[in-house]
Amino acid sequence: MAYVIGNITILDNTKWLEYKSKVSDTLIPWDGELILRGKKLEVLGGEHRHTDNVIINFPNVEALNNWFLSDAYQELIPLRNQAAKVDLVSYQKET
Repeated sequence: MAYVIGNITILDNTKWLEYKSKVSDTLIPWDGELILRGKKLEVLGGEHRHTDNVIINFPNVEALNNWFLSDAYQELIPLRNQAAKVDLVSYQKET
């Protein structure tokens, strides 16, 4: 299993809603599953500057990388960058 975790601060809500409406379809060919979209409740330790988070699950690292590098997702990155500040990090589940 592999995951993408996005830490997000929305800059333009209209553009963010447009981005969100399009990104889910880019996950389908790679068996990506949106696990969580949510707003920060409270920082329980350390620091966390973003207000929103997303977690996406993929069956493996190859699928995750193929999704990220796909034309469909790459075309959305300019919109994402206009809509929000996003720190996007990939993780592999330890076995």
